[in-house]
Amino acid sequence: MAQAEDRNGEQAAVWNGPGGHGWVEMQEVMDGLFQPVEDLLVDAVDTGAGGRVLDVGCGAGVTTLAIARHLDAGGSCTGIDISEPLVSTARRRAERDCVRARFIHADAQRHTFEPASFDMIVSRFGVMFFDDTVQAFSNLRNAAREGGLLRLIVWRRAAENPFMTTAERAASPLVTIPHREPDAPGQFAFADEQRLRTLLEKSGWSGIEIQPINVDCTMPEQELIRYITHLGPLGRALADVDTATRARVAEFVRPAFDPYVNGSEVRFTAACWMVGAHA
Repeated sequence: MAQAEDRNGEQAAVWNGPGGHGWVEMQEVMDGLFQPVEDLLVDAVDTGAGGRVLDVGCGAGVTTLAIARHLDAGGSCTGIDISEPLVSTARRRAERDCVRARFIHADAQRHTFEPASFDMIVSRFGVMFFDDTVQAFSNLRNAAREGGLLRLIVWRRAAENPFMTTAERAASPLVTIPHREPDAPGQFAFADEQRLRTLLEKSGWSGIEIQPINVDCTMPEQELIRYITHLGPLGRALADVDTATRARVAEFVRPAFDPYVNGSEVRFTAACWMVGAHA
């Protein structure tokens, strides 16, 4: 139990600290980068009139807002995230864009949802960080109405997503970055298809379908240095270093991304699972 609590506290510290602030800084870049993933989730939303959708790990709210726009006038979309900086950003964006969406700053694993209050639960890369996944998905199952739908997109194995680990591998001679533990809370927590299926079954979900998808992602090459120095394990490691050190590390790491640069764009394929289930 102590280890689980430590992990949960660690995730809260990351997403309310360097991790969350890094995403706020890079939100527009990341919105564009993962637009194709967002589109897949929005296209999957089919709740009928007055549908109620929950977006788990909503971050800065881009998917929540897109779903809210997609729903009919009687529908609603709620985003929940453990990161206060990201939820605050999401609320400002909703107000700025006059989108009817609600945001909750809370841990979806432990938050007390009204039972059977959602027709569909979705997530774009937002459910891999729970310290007790069965508790988390059981809590979400209770928040879904009978027959409610679950639709998630999560990462497959790190080996299938080399772009995502390029920065930390290239920076290893200069920066000490903690090793990613298999199955631990983090980006690749659900890389193992059978493990993910078992966790969902133990949480009360049925009709589970897990399909591999490959999504082409792009971002402007001019944003690559900011991406390297603000996001992921390397971005968190550089959060408290001086400007000169950050620049030196970025210069050292940047050539490792050359295979992904095509003119003015950075391109890579995101190897993911598309997960479906029902309550």
